[in-house]
Amino acid sequence: MSTPTQIRCKTGQRCPRSGVYRFDGYLDGTVPADSAAPREGHPLAERNVAPPIHSPSKGCHWLLIRLA
Repeated sequence: MSTPTQIRCKTGQRCPRSGVYRFDGYLDGTVPADSAAPREGHPLAERNVAPPIHSPSKGCHWLLIRLA
């Protein structure tokens, strides 16, 4: 389920809204193998800084999938 307007943030940016975000691609444009792509959502609060993805410690895009 996605939000009516796509809200994304990237590693190092402050989250624009509180909610559950999911991985939406690496900042360097590389693509993870299907088995390595994170599937679970991560709760992030508004104004918190978006983290890097944990598995390879790389910067990434986060997509808001559910409002808090």
